[in-house]
Amino acid sequence: MAEVAVFWFRRDLRLEDNTGLIEALKGDVPVLPIFIFDPQILGELPENDARLNFIHDRLKSLRERLQNDFGSSLAFYHDEPIDVFKNLQKDFDLKGVYCNRDYEPYAKERDEKIKDYLESVEIEFHTFKDQVIFEKDEVVKDDGDPYVVYTPFMKTWKEHFKKVKPLQEEKEDLQGKNFYQNKDLPFLSLKDMGFKESEITVPDYDVSPSLIEDYEKTRNFPAKDATSHLGPHLRFGTVSVRQMVKKAKAEKNETFLNELIWREFFMQILWHFPRTTNEAFRKKYDRIPWRNNEDEFEKWKNGKTGYALVDAGMRQLNATGYMHNRVRMLVASFLCKHLLIDWRWGEAYFAEKLLDYELSSNVGNWQWAAGSGVDAAPYFRIFNPMTQIDKFDKDRKYIKKWVPEVDTDDYVSKMVDHKEARERCLDTYKSALS
Repeated sequence: MAEVAVFWFRRDLRLEDNTGLIEALKGDVPVLPIFIFDPQILGELPENDARLNFIHDRLKSLRERLQNDFGSSLAFYHDEPIDVFKNLQKDFDLKGVYCNRDYEPYAKERDEKIKDYLESVEIEFHTFKDQVIFEKDEVVKDDGDPYVVYTPFMKTWKEHFKKVKPLQEEKEDLQGKNFYQNKDLPFLSLKDMGFKESEITVPDYDVSPSLIEDYEKTRNFPAKDATSHLGPHLRFGTVSVRQMVKKAKAEKNETFLNELIWREFFMQILWHFPRTTNEAFRKKYDRIPWRNNEDEFEKWKNGKTGYALVDAGMRQLNATGYMHNRVRMLVASFLCKHLLIDWRWGEAYFAEKLLDYELSSNVGNWQWAAGSGVDAAPYFRIFNPMTQIDKFDKDRKYIKKWVPEVDTDDYVSKMVDHKEARERCLDTYKSALS
C-alpha cells in the first residue's frame, strides 16, 4: 500500500504560492492532490452554475499540468468529505492530510469533524493560513475584542503589516517535487455530478498598472467597468492574496489596498460572529416587521421596478453573474428600505447569482445596506434611485445598455413612489427600534 500525504485543494486552486501545498511537498512522502465536490454545497446550486463551471475548468487545467509536468494528477471525488478520507485509507497508507484554512461556519464545522476522525486513526491534519494576510484574532483591539468598525481595523491592519517580514510569494520551484506518480486518478465531468455547462463565464481579472492607477477615479462609474474583477479569483484562490497586496503596495494605491482589507474585515467579523449569517449583528434590527411582498421581490429580481439604475443592476446580475459595486449598494438599499423586504432574501439571491459570492462580504454588505450590521449606514440613510443616476451614470450609458426600453412606453412604471417609500421606511424602522 503506497504511502502518501494528501493535499486537499479547496479555495486555493493554484500550484504556485499555495502555502498548504508547499508545506505538504516539504515532507518525505509523495503528495496526492485531491479535490472534493461536496454534495452539501453542490445541492444548493442550479444545474448550470457558472461558479461550478469555473472551478471544474480550473481543476482540469491543474490536473493536466500535474500530468504533463510532474507525472502526477489530481483526483476528483463527489462525496461527503469524511467518507472520501475513510475510502482513501483503504487504498493508501495516509501519512497526513494538508489543506489551507477556511473560515466560513460550515467549513469550520466540517474541518473539525475531519480533524477528529483523522486523529482517531492517528493521521495528522495540517492546516495553514493562505487566503488572507491576517486571520481570526490576529488584528484585534488592545483588549482582545474584535473590531466592528472598518477604519480602526484597517489602520491596525496596516500597522501590523509593517511589522511582518516582507511578503514572500512562495516561488519555490515545483519541478522535482515529490508528487504521487500516477496520471490515472479518478476524474468526474460536470455531467457525472448532474450538472451542465453554463452560458456565463468568469472573466479574467485585470490588475494592470493603468487600472490600479485610475482605480479611485473610475471605480464608482458602472458604465466604465473599471474594476478589477478579482472577486471570484480571490474567492476560489486562482490568484494569491499576497500577490495582490504586493501589487497594491508596489503601485502605492491605498484605495485598492483598502478594498483587499475590507475583504479581511468582513472575514474576521464572520469568524467572531458566525450568527450574523442569519441574524442581525445589531440584534434590535431583527424586530423590524419586514413586508416581504413576494410579487415585489420578483419585480426587483427581474429588474422591473421602474427605477432605471436599480433595474440595470439586476439585469446585469442576471445576465452576467456580476454587478458593479456602486449599483449593488443601491439595489440592496432599494430592497430593504423602499420595499421593506428582509435583507436575508436579497443576500440569498446574490448568493445564487454572484460569480464573486463570498459569504462574509455578502452578509456584511447586505447588513450594511439594511442598517443592521457592523459599521452600517444609519437606518435613515436611504439612497435616492434618481439622484444616484445623476452622480454615477449621468450619460445613462450603463442604463441604456441594460434597460434599452427605458425611454419608451414599454418601460414599466415605478412600482413605488420614492417619497412615500422613504417615509414608510423611516416610520417602520423608527417604531421597531425605539
